[in-house]
Amino acid sequence: MRYNPDHCKRLKQIVEPLLLWYRKDHRQLPWRDNPSPYRVWVSEIMLQQTRVEAVKPYFERFLRELPTIQDLAECPEEKLLKLWEGLGYYSRVRNMQKCAQQVVSLYQGHFPADEALLKKLPGIGDYTAGAVASIAFDLPVPAVDGNVLRVLTRVLSCDEDITLPKTKETFRQLLLEVEPSPGAGDFNQSLMELGAMVCLPNGAPQCLVCPLSSLCQAHLEGKELLFPVKPPKKERKIQERTLFLFDCQIGTQQEKYTLLHQREAKGVLAGMWEFPAEESALSKAQADCAAHKLCSLMGLDFEGISPEKPSRHIFTHIEWKMSAWQVRAFAKTLPQNLPNGFLLVPASQLGDTEQSNIALPSAFKTYRKRFVSSF
Repeated sequence: MRYNPDHCKRLKQIVEPLLLWYRKDHRQLPWRDNPSPYRVWVSEIMLQQTRVEAVKPYFERFLRELPTIQDLAECPEEKLLKLWEGLGYYSRVRNMQKCAQQVVSLYQGHFPADEALLKKLPGIGDYTAGAVASIAFDLPVPAVDGNVLRVLTRVLSCDEDITLPKTKETFRQLLLEVEPSPGAGDFNQSLMELGAMVCLPNGAPQCLVCPLSSLCQAHLEGKELLFPVKPPKKERKIQERTLFLFDCQIGTQQEKYTLLHQREAKGVLAGMWEFPAEESALSKAQADCAAHKLCSLMGLDFEGISPEKPSRHIFTHIEWKMSAWQVRAFAKTLPQNLPNGFLLVPASQLGDTEQSNIALPSAFKTYRKRFVSSF
């Protein structure tokens, strides 16, 4: 997409009606109260790939537990992952802690009021830097996300592929010329809000209540649903997995234990805990053999397996199809010196509560709930 002065003229016309609409009708969201750089940054990272309603309780709990960037920088990893549990894309929160540590060490715990410096911090790209700079510091810089691109491509009737970096950069350059100052933060949020609430991504946009309907070229041409333009999604890669849910009796203890395995430090769910698994679909005989070997490796007496219902979990580019077996095992005393990457924990520690100290990804939510309820 090439820069077009006529596009700039049209976008200048949307600023005032958008600001009037936003200041009257915007949603009341917790991160919009006291939009400090830390609060804005936390909310923007959480909102990546996650719905607003899902983020609200996580944001409030996160800020309650880690009210300052210093608290985040010093937070133990297990607690941090537990606070993030269920939001997915765990690399986000790990990068958040790296970023917090740099802000503490380089800027005495205060985010720099400079878009270029913000983009040098871990986990902060063009969009997040623009959001923090404009919303927290009211600097006249753009924050171009999917909602914003949808609004702008419809307003301009632009058929360029929005997944191309050059398309996003051209829109950034256009917005740089129309950002109001003061009021950049409200303007950027108005574009995001319109895309989320009116100029909808799935289904017909609500043009009858849109403050830009008379300025939107796609609406005037009756072509709203033709924009934005992007290539077809690639098919997700299907991965078959077999999970082993241990039901382990330790001596005469009333509470049973289960076995967890820590994933490798790279790839999907890097470094997270999971139920032990084989990376393929196993028959009953194969699962029985694999479970028996696991028990021997852990110093447990194997008693048998029984099937669990299959489940699946969808990541951005991968789909896990999971079968599962509950493994019954016994030990007179709690085994010591388990192999690296394995952990035997009381079943209650898998409870879906804030008190639990084990962070288990939402990919295993179905099994965790059924597993814990069986004890």
